[in-house]
Amino acid sequence: MAQKFPEDFIFGGATAAYQVEGATQEDGRGPCVWDAYMNRPGSRFNADPASDFYHQYKQDLQLAHDFNINGIRISLSWTRILPEGEGKVNPAGIDYYNKLIDECIRQGVEPFVTLHHFDTPLKYFQNGHWLNRELIDKFVDYARICFEAFGDRVTKWATFNEPWSIAQNGYLAGNFPPNETFQIAKAIQIEHNLMVAHARALNLYKSMNLPGKIGIVHTLEGKVPIMDTPENQHARDLDDAISNRFMLDACYLGKYSDTTMELIHEILQKNNGELITEAQDFVDFAKAAEQIDFLGMNYYSSHFLQAYEGESQVVNNSTGEKGTSVFCLKGIGARVSNPEVPTTDWDWPIYPEGMYMQLKRIARDYPNYKEIFISENGMGYKDDFEDGKIDDTPRIEYVTKHLEAILKAIAEGVNVGGYYIWSLMDVLSWSNGYNKRYGLFYVDYTDQKRYPKKSAYWYKAMSQRRELLPVEEIAY
Repeated sequence: MAQKFPEDFIFGGATAAYQVEGATQEDGRGPCVWDAYMNRPGSRFNADPASDFYHQYKQDLQLAHDFNINGIRISLSWTRILPEGEGKVNPAGIDYYNKLIDECIRQGVEPFVTLHHFDTPLKYFQNGHWLNRELIDKFVDYARICFEAFGDRVTKWATFNEPWSIAQNGYLAGNFPPNETFQIAKAIQIEHNLMVAHARALNLYKSMNLPGKIGIVHTLEGKVPIMDTPENQHARDLDDAISNRFMLDACYLGKYSDTTMELIHEILQKNNGELITEAQDFVDFAKAAEQIDFLGMNYYSSHFLQAYEGESQVVNNSTGEKGTSVFCLKGIGARVSNPEVPTTDWDWPIYPEGMYMQLKRIARDYPNYKEIFISENGMGYKDDFEDGKIDDTPRIEYVTKHLEAILKAIAEGVNVGGYYIWSLMDVLSWSNGYNKRYGLFYVDYTDQKRYPKKSAYWYKAMSQRRELLPVEEIAY
């Protein structure tokens, strides 16, 4: 195994606009779907002030610089730039992101900018969301404005963050808006429409002769049969097709392979659905597949699959009470716990082997890939705050295991260009609010003060030496 990370390897931190900015009604920002969702009656939390990154970004980037973090994932709030989602541009939004990007560069923290991180403008959500193909053109128009405003300085762009989560969480698991469950045909259609929007935005960027690179961020979940039986292997293949292969094929093959479509059609047939496509979609796919510069890979957990013939049923663990999750999908399979694999409090298996498997899989199945960034990875943890100190050794152990998996893949020839820990500072969790913490820097939400955790000191020392360090070596 490679002992050291490459000299140009990025040790970054990740954020997302809605989860960190706050200021949801300042400086002309318009409403997105999550504003309505978080502010609905009975909601347990909302996004004001979140981590107050809108006002605190200079402090956070100074911390990143001081702790040797040389990259940051940020996303642009569509409705901060276009309050109505289209039409008149908001100068204050452009001004804010210009200042943020300039400060990133000034601090030596390279910005990796995502155009869409779940926060669709509210009126588009109310008009069919990504099931409405009109939104594809709206997104491309928004992308053009962003490329023109920031493309002279931003050298890493992602079209979307986690299209699978938009489909799965909104239409299968029901813990993202519109809170629908078991709508498997809708989820597949949304994935396709998102891949069309991705391809068209990527092709637009490439036509503009800008100096940077562009890709997409997918959450790639490992899929493993709980026992190696033909039935469980098929359940694994079905879950992998809808979660991973369908969209990876679009991005890198420029089409859906016959094998992938056999699996997708089986899922649709069992759920009385169909996939609607247009001929131009595949022209756009093919052109984008030839031009995509990198894949951002978010990895948190894998799933262990068991054959399942019943009706769909899902129970989301949103409180951190271990062992309460249920996830069974009709026509696909059941995700079950593996007693040999530890989990987080939110029932997410801690399985770094899954990250290694997915890195190797990309290199094997999509050899035209150019580079992979681990664009998110981290562990939600109930950090204990004691006299300004946070000993989050379990987080360090979690990240270490996943970095070991990356080093193993690099040693075997996979081109991995960087790692962006989720998250730079503590952030608002989409479905868990503020008690599930991920950050290197603790946020006291009563006064917005930041406190470096033990993991921040470990991450700094590791990035300086470009090698993994035992947690015992970190003075704290």
